[in-house]
Amino acid sequence: MANLQLVNCGTQQYVLEGYPQLSLRDGRNDPVQVVVEHGSAGITTGTANLDEAPQRVTLDPGQAAYFGIVWRNLVTDSSVAATAAPIVEVEPRPGAPRLWLRLRAPVDLGNTGKLGLGPWKPLMR
Repeated sequence: MANLQLVNCGTQQYVLEGYPQLSLRDGRNDPVQVVVEHGSAGITTGTANLDEAPQRVTLDPGQAAYFGIVWRNLVTDSSVAATAAPIVEVEPRPGAPRLWLRLRAPVDLGNTGKLGLGPWKPLMR
C-alpha cells in the first residue's frame, strides 16, 4: 500500500472530487496494462481509507490531499510474466495536467494486473 499526496501550490482554491485517474508506467516510460478498481475488494482487506465513500475536497493554498493505492504481489500463473511499475501517472481531476511520480520502490503487481485506488481525502496536518 502507498499513499500519494497533492499540495495546492497555487493562489486559489483547488477542488478534487471522487477519485484521481491513475495509470502505471514501466522503467522505459511505457504504459503497463493494469485494471484500476475503486477500493480494495479482491486485492486485500483492512484498508478503510480505500473503501470509504468519495467526498469533495477543497484545498486552500498550501493545503494537501491524498489518496491510497494497494496491490498484491501475487503470481498465480507461471506462464504470465510478473509486472512491476516504478512510475505512477496521475490526473488529479478531469482535464488537469497529468503528473508523473517516480516511486522509490515499484508497484510490483506479480501477475494479478490489478490495483486498488482510494478516493481523495483531505490531509490533516
